Amino acid sequence: MKTIDYIHINESAAEKVRAALTGLLANYQIFYTNLRGFHWNIKGHAFFMLHSKFEELYDDASEKIDEIAERILMLGGVPENKFSEYLKIAGIKEVGNVSCGHEALQNVLETLGYLIAEERKIIALANESGDDSTAALLGDYLKGQEKLVWMLVAWASGSCKK
Repeated sequence: MKTIDYIHINESAAEKVRAALTGLLANYQIFYTNLRGFHWNIKGHAFFMLHSKFEELYDDASEKIDEIAERILMLGGVPENKFSEYLKIAGIKEVGNVSCGHEALQNVLETLGYLIAEERKIIALANESGDDSTAALLGDYLKGQEKLVWMLVAWASGSCKK
């Protein structure tokens, strides 16, 4: 007995979505780890705000990691759980020893841009496959990420020049 037998998604279509979600899972795991490092190592005048924001972001990434892994399972796959494998397939790179708020935020924005682009590709693939649930899940991610990007860009823009 398999879940995929009851959710009415073609096995070959599900395989394509699973493969794409496996890459997304790897990218989120690297992003999560980078965010933890930013949270631990941030210094400077924006410490309190950024320390809290990075914690909020890694908590959110952790939830998404779990949801993506569970979706892979629902589609008949087995989610990867080894960092050695994540590093082989992720488009996001590990960063370390970042204590500058501007540098950390730049990395977060670049990473979000990458994730948004990947999620859009997976949504298109899921729609082609009749996988409305994956498309809806990632659509929800996009809605929040686009707002977050707007807010981070506004905050990072700095001074209030007229």
